[in-house]
Amino acid sequence: YLPIWGPDGQIIFTTLGFLLMRLFFTKKKTYISRYGDLAYRNAFGRFALPGLMLIFASVAYIGYIPGPRIPISWWETITPFLGWYFLLNGVVLWIRAIFTFGLDNLTMLYVYFPDKGQRIDSNIYEVLRHPVYAGVLRLGLGLAFLNGNIFAIIFGLLILPFGLTAWVRLVEEKELIKRFGDNYSDYRKSTPAFWPRPWKIYDFWKYLFFGK
Repeated sequence: YLPIWGPDGQIIFTTLGFLLMRLFFTKKKTYISRYGDLAYRNAFGRFALPGLMLIFASVAYIGYIPGPRIPISWWETITPFLGWYFLLNGVVLWIRAIFTFGLDNLTMLYVYFPDKGQRIDSNIYEVLRHPVYAGVLRLGLGLAFLNGNIFAIIFGLLILPFGLTAWVRLVEEKELIKRFGDNYSDYRKSTPAFWPRPWKIYDFWKYLFFGK
């Protein structure tokens, strides 16, 4: 409904989604002191849920962003294959992550109830730090390549990865470092966030096909 809804609209709505998600973390103490056991429910409904909806809507819209086509004829024969590859890869990885981590972890219950958070033992954590976000990133790339225009590909290749990287480094991993201390800092140095290292690609595909 907005005349700016395009690459600039994507940036605005994605940024707004991440800002709402950030409030879910930064308002924790205020909400716990104000609402007690209802703090998580209220904060999730007011900040995390609308934030996630904006982010996922922006990712989904990558496949529909209007814009100029890439003026290279041979490129158009490659983009559909890249699109379906990343799209299917992202869907499978995201579904695997849901079954591996459970809804409590995916909805960040541990932020407000750290004692109830379960530590998941999965081989994927030896390959990627954030498999859920890695799945979303691949979904965005797949939609961008299937769309095939310049705006979609710029958003999928540059803007979405930048936003997710800033989010995990500046917000979510700060919470994890508070919980796990230097162990998580060392883990962050040794394990990439979204893309497996070449010698871990076999383990990545093993997880996609067989789970743990």
